[in-house]
Amino acid sequence: MVETPSLVNISTKLQRVAKLAHDAPELAFTTLAHHLDLAWMREAFRRTRKDGAPGVDRQTAEQYKEHLDENLQNLLDRVKSGTYRAPPVRRVHIPKGDGSQTRPIGIPTFEDKVLQRAVAMLLGAIYEEDFAPFSYGFRPGRSAHQALEALRDGIMGMGGGWIVEVDIRKFFDTVDHERVQEVVRHRVRDGVLLRLIGKWLNAGVLEDLVLSYPGVGTPQGGVISPLLANVFLHEVVDQWFVQQVVPRLQGRARLVRYADDMVFVFEREDDAKRVFDVLPQRFGKYGLTLHPEKTRLLKFTRPPRCRAEEHDDDAGGSFDFLGFTHYWGRSRAGNTVVKRQTAKDRFGRTLHRFKEWCRSHRHDPLEEQQKGLAAKLRGHYAYFGITGNFLALKRLFYEVRCMWREWLSTRSRDGQFNWERMEALLERLPLPAPRIVHGLVM
Repeated sequence: MVETPSLVNISTKLQRVAKLAHDAPELAFTTLAHHLDLAWMREAFRRTRKDGAPGVDRQTAEQYKEHLDENLQNLLDRVKSGTYRAPPVRRVHIPKGDGSQTRPIGIPTFEDKVLQRAVAMLLGAIYEEDFAPFSYGFRPGRSAHQALEALRDGIMGMGGGWIVEVDIRKFFDTVDHERVQEVVRHRVRDGVLLRLIGKWLNAGVLEDLVLSYPGVGTPQGGVISPLLANVFLHEVVDQWFVQQVVPRLQGRARLVRYADDMVFVFEREDDAKRVFDVLPQRFGKYGLTLHPEKTRLLKFTRPPRCRAEEHDDDAGGSFDFLGFTHYWGRSRAGNTVVKRQTAKDRFGRTLHRFKEWCRSHRHDPLEEQQKGLAAKLRGHYAYFGITGNFLALKRLFYEVRCMWREWLSTRSRDGQFNWERMEALLERLPLPAPRIVHGLVM
């Protein structure tokens, strides 16, 4: 995209804020809201997703765009005068795991998304200078695959060790509003921005036509929620690990965090046990609770070469992180390495979603079904297509073809969509074959 003068100006402002944050890590910013002008809001609108579900007012991005400058100026006036009121968040539930449970997702109004994006641009310029290099979730230029590679490199660099898996029980549903605002005030003391954050945290939740006002939690799905989560966990975990944990250790250690998903790696067992024992107290100080079964300490030392030929939970242990099961295996060169394959619960969740999609779209034209399934498969390969995970991709490819045939067989009473017809259909409308997208030299 060609840079316009307004974009250059906004970029310059962000660079200045970032430089000041970098040069003065203890500085609390008291004046930031003056950056929020019409040009800034236009850029926030440009960066806001336009294809998301509408909020409680049912207004779409296209409708908001019809009178864009007028709408943005009206929004700015309300923000600067203090009369802006955060609208309730529409709550929906998406399947979790095998579909037997759901995860609540909050959907703000489109206007609220634009305003949250505008504020997130400002806060991001500050906190990106503060965040630790081992924090990867919801940050520009960082991805889950980088977190996975950092974790693998850390384990391999130590030659294995002891893993502490951390699972925060319902983090986004239980995070304390006052504590979040207190942490934000360490770096940001602009009254306009603090009031906005408070309004978003305390906005109502509309579910099944019932409006409620939870005293805790920040709904997943909002633009500002991931940033606030990172800011909060930066103090709860990252700074604590760097400033208090690492200096007291006898051996090497590494932390990889992606939002509220995190894994500690320790070279020595005694270091791992000491940190594991104090974790509940550390998180409890900030009103967070660790899941007693999913938070665990396990041995992940490099197994003898003869025991690393196949995926074996007893051969060095295994653990899950970001949808992958990590275990010791052997490379093509015969070396013992950390391998990853799709975690069982994530694979089950994917199968369930494909099943539900095939069921609900079984009466659509075949060309449309093929297009939808192909897009979903390519999306799956784009994330799970890493070196060492080809068999899981191949299994999914097979299961989806079987699933598609089964639901096509229910379109008529005779149910004569046999494999001969299915093979002919797949020859005419093929599904994308599994492929490795993220290669790795092993």
